Amino acid sequence: PGRRPGGPPGSPPQGFRQPPPGGRRPEPGTEREPDLITHHAHNGTEDAYDSYDDDRRFDEFADDVEPQRELDEKGRPVLSPAQRKKRRWKIIRRVAYACVGVFFVVPAIAFVITYFMVDVPTPESVAALQSQPVTYYYADGKTVMGRSLPKGGDRQLLKPGDIPDTVKHAVYSAEDATFETNSGFDVTGILRAVYNQATGGQGGGSTISQQYIKKATENDAPSLSRKWTELAKSFKMNNQESKEEIITGYLNIVYFGRGANGIQAAAKAYFNKDTKDLSASEAALLAGLIQGPSKSENQDYATRRWNYVMDQMVANKWLRADERSAAQFPTPVPKAAKDTGQSMPYHIQQRIDEELAADGYDSARLHSTGAKVYTTIDPKAQKAAEDAVTNKMKGQSDDKLLGSLVAVNPKTGGVLAYYGGPDTVKDDKGNDKVAEDWANVRQNPGSSFKAFDLTAYLKMGKGLGDTFDGTNNRMFPGRKTPLRNAGDSASCTAECTVAHAMEISANTVFYDMVLNVTKPARVAQAANEAGVPTSPEMSQDINIALGGGATRATPEAMAAGYATFASGGMRRDAHFVAKLTNAQDEVEFDESKYQATPAFDSDAQKTAQIAGNVTTALGPVITHSHLNCPAGHQCAGKTGTQQYDVQNGDPANYANRNAQTWMVGYTPSVAAAAWVGGDGNQPLHDNKNQPIFGSNYPGPIWEQFMKEYLDGTPPEKFDKVEPIGKDVNDVTTTASKPSETPTPSETPTTTPSQPSTEPNTETETPSTKPTRSRPGPGTGGPTPPLPGGDGFARPPGSETG
Repeated sequence: PGRRPGGPPGSPPQGFRQPPPGGRRPEPGTEREPDLITHHAHNGTEDAYDSYDDDRRFDEFADDVEPQRELDEKGRPVLSPAQRKKRRWKIIRRVAYACVGVFFVVPAIAFVITYFMVDVPTPESVAALQSQPVTYYYADGKTVMGRSLPKGGDRQLLKPGDIPDTVKHAVYSAEDATFETNSGFDVTGILRAVYNQATGGQGGGSTISQQYIKKATENDAPSLSRKWTELAKSFKMNNQESKEEIITGYLNIVYFGRGANGIQAAAKAYFNKDTKDLSASEAALLAGLIQGPSKSENQDYATRRWNYVMDQMVANKWLRADERSAAQFPTPVPKAAKDTGQSMPYHIQQRIDEELAADGYDSARLHSTGAKVYTTIDPKAQKAAEDAVTNKMKGQSDDKLLGSLVAVNPKTGGVLAYYGGPDTVKDDKGNDKVAEDWANVRQNPGSSFKAFDLTAYLKMGKGLGDTFDGTNNRMFPGRKTPLRNAGDSASCTAECTVAHAMEISANTVFYDMVLNVTKPARVAQAANEAGVPTSPEMSQDINIALGGGATRATPEAMAAGYATFASGGMRRDAHFVAKLTNAQDEVEFDESKYQATPAFDSDAQKTAQIAGNVTTALGPVITHSHLNCPAGHQCAGKTGTQQYDVQNGDPANYANRNAQTWMVGYTPSVAAAAWVGGDGNQPLHDNKNQPIFGSNYPGPIWEQFMKEYLDGTPPEKFDKVEPIGKDVNDVTTTASKPSETPTPSETPTTTPSQPSTEPNTETETPSTKPTRSRPGPGTGGPTPPLPGGDGFARPPGSETG
C-alpha cells in the first residue's frame, strides 16, 4: 500500500501524539491508545477542512437556504397561504379517516358481533309471552276492579302460504311497501324518520321486519341500543327466513283490536270469516287498524285509515283504479258481547286501554309484562254515578232516551267516575252486543258551552257588569229568522248584565257577545285551554255561542273543562291511569306526569281570577235550575239543551222537541257532566209527552250524584277573586216588561205557525218559582247581594251567614 497522505505542512506525522505542554509525558497508565484504523484519520476518508470551501458552498447555495422564520404574537411561525392550505387539507384528511373509522368501520365490526349474538324470536315464543293477565285496581290501590285475561283462545297461528296476496298487499300498503325487496331495514325510511322527528313531523322508519322484532320482544324503549339490536335481528331474520315466513309470523302476532291477536282472530272478530276469504276492502280495514288497534270502534279513524290503505294499494299497482272506485267501506259485524266477560265495567276498561295504547302500552305489551294498572276510579263515585243515571232514567216511555255521567277530580285530573250506559244491548235479532259508550260520544252541548263564551269575554278584560240587549226574538246579520230565548223568564231588557244573562241563559246576549265581541275563534280557544278539544270548524261557526252547529263535545271533555274552573284555572289533563307497573311492581309511570298548567293566562293569578269570575256567574244557575247543592258545599254549573232539527213530514209539535240535554257543574273537589239525549238528532219527550230540558233530566241526575258522592265529606267553598272589568254589583238596570201571555213552563216560547228552524237554538225550562240572583234587569232596580255575599246557590237550611 502507498504511503498515507500527510497532514498540512509542519504538522506532526499521523499517528504521532504530541507531548503535552511543558514537555510532560502522561502519567503511567493514562496513556491514550492509538486510534483504530477504522477511524477516518487512519483510513483516509476524513475530508480535510478548508474554510474557503465553506464560504464557496454558502455563496453557491445561498438562494436555497430558508431565511429566519417570522413569528406571530404567540411565538408560532407565520405560514404562507400555500402552507396554510396544505395544513388545512392535512387536517381534513385526518378527520375524514377518523369519521370513516368511527361511522363505518367500528359500526360494521360491532354490527357483525351483534348479528352473531342475537336470536330471532318465533311466533310460538311470542304467543307464550302474551299470556299473562292484566290486573286493574281502584283508586285506593288495593281493591281489584277486574282482570283482563289473555286472548290465547282467539289466536290461531297460520302457516306460510295460508295468507292470500290480497291481505299481504294491504298490509304492505299500510306498513312497508318495500317489504319484498328490503333487507330488513330501509335506510331511506330511517333517514325520513330522523327528519320527521327533527322537524316535528310524523311517521317512523320501521319496516315490517323491525315491527315484528319490536312486537315479539315488547321493547319499545326510545334508546339507541334497542334500535341497534332491532336492526341486527331484522337483518338476521331476513337472512335466515324467507319473506313469506316473515310476513306470516308478523301477521300471527300483531294486535288488531277487539281482543284479536293475529290476522285469523281479527278476520273472525270483525267479519266472522277466515283470512283466506277476506276481500281487498276488508283486508284494507284490518291493515289500517294495525297502527291504532285501540281505535277500532272509532268510525272516523277507521274510515280514514281504510281510505289511505286503499289508495296505497292503487299506487303500488296491487289494486286497479276501477276496483278502488267501486269499493265500499266494509261494515264489521257487531262487537261480540263475550268480550265484556270480566268483572270490571267494559267501557271503563276500553277507555283505560285506549289511554295506555296512546302512551305505547297496547294490549299485547300489557299482557306480556303482567301489568298492574292503578286507576283513578273511586268506587264510591262510580257507584253514585251508575245509581244516579239508572234511577232517573228508569220507567221512561221514550225508548230513545240515553244517559251518561262522568266525574273528574279538579285537583288531579283523574276521572273519579265514568258511566256511559250499559255494557251490552240487544241487536235486531235479540242477541247481545256491545253497547255504545255514550260518555265518549260527541254531542252538541247547548248552553252549557256558554261558560266558554264568558271565559273568552273575561280574557278580553270585560266584566260581568257589562250589558247587552237581552230581549227576545232579535234579528242578527246572517240569520233568516229571529233568535229567540227560552220563554219570558229567559229574556230581559235591552240592558241585561252578563251575570244575569248567564243565570237565566239568555240566548240573545251570548249570541251578540260572540258575534260582535269575542268572535267564535276566541271561544274555541278558551274551551281548548280548559281541556275541551275543538275543531277548525268550531272556530268559524257562530253557532258555537249557543253550543250548536259544528260545536260538539263528549261528557268526559265537558267534565274536564269545568274541572279547570273548579281548580282556579289550573288545567290538568283528564286521565284514568294513576300508575302502571309490571308484575314485579317496577313502575313504568305514575300520576306525576300530569302537571298542572295555567289555562287562560300564563300568570297563575290572572288565570285564577278569570276562572273565579266564571264561577261567580255560574253559581246562581244552580238555584235558577231548581237544583240543590249538597249540604255545606258551594256549587256552580250550567244546564244545556239542544233543540231538535225539524225534518220534512214531522208533526207540528216536533218544533218544540229537544235532542240533547246537559247539566255540568262542580264544587272545589269534583266536576261532573250529566248528559241525557238521543243517538243523533232525535225528537225526545218525557212521560207526559212533553219536551225534555237540561234542568229536568240531566239536572236531577247530577244532583243525586253530587249528594251521594259528597255525603259525609268536609264543607268546601270557592276561593274569592276580584271582579274583572265592570263589577255587576255596581250596575243599576231597569225591570223587564212582564209578559202579557204567560208561556207554559214545559215548552219554549214559539208559535206553531212560526217554528224555529235553527238546530242550534238553546231552549231551557223557564223558572216557575222565585229565585235568588245577582242584580240585573227584571229586578226592579238595585238589590242587595245574595245572603252570605258570595252569590252562590246553597241548599235549603244551610248556613248563609
